[in-house]
Amino acid sequence: MTDNKVIVITGASSGIGAATAQVLAKRGMSVVLVARRKPELETVAAQCGKNALAVVADVTVRADVRRVVAESLARFGHIDVWVNNDGVGITRMPSQLTDEDIDEMMRSNVKTALYGMQEVLPHFKERGAGQVINVSSLLGRIPYVPFRSAYGGAKHFLNALTANFRAEVQQTHPGIQFSIVSPGVVQTEFGVKAMHGGPDSRALPESQRVEEVAEVIAGAIESRAADVYTRAGARDRIAGYYASVGVDP
Repeated sequence: MTDNKVIVITGASSGIGAATAQVLAKRGMSVVLVARRKPELETVAAQCGKNALAVVADVTVRADVRRVVAESLARFGHIDVWVNNDGVGITRMPSQLTDEDIDEMMRSNVKTALYGMQEVLPHFKERGAGQVINVSSLLGRIPYVPFRSAYGGAKHFLNALTANFRAEVQQTHPGIQFSIVSPGVVQTEFGVKAMHGGPDSRALPESQRVEEVAEVIAGAIESRAADVYTRAGARDRIAGYYASVGVDP
């Protein structure tokens, strides 16, 4: 598939974001890569070719997100898809969580997406079209890892926020889609970079390659599906979890 869509990707200096940028660039799309780490970001942009724009920004700051929108439009004239991929994990049992733990999970995993959705929305409404893809987590559906409790809670919040954005916006602008992509464990530095440390995600069993997740995100752009999982059997796993705890999902 070749496409001239313009895609903004946050958290694009490594991991899922970088892999997604490379997959989309190979398919002929223009990509705006957003992250705080300039050298790493520029390396990914160089790998994506001439239709890549690197924007160094901190997406926990609303003004920076607004600037990303402005710089994207100045370079490419429009935005077709905004991928909220920025986020941070945490390794701490729920009984030990502090105020700062919760604040950081909300700031990094919810506010970053909220700013992206709110700041790009006027442009999408003007065009009558667009798509936001929020990269969530299987933990946003089933809270089965206690030491990831605050992260999973933030992703539950993100999922609800995404669905509510969709319900609100599509009342007047049905051409604008809000999609959730939910990976499980992925072979990135997520685990070792989590607050308070943690197991290396790359060494965990059943971890998924970033390229596989990137292909699923590319597929979500093509299909515009509202709710997508990166591993086969995820929906059955969710239903099985709730059945096991005596709750009807």
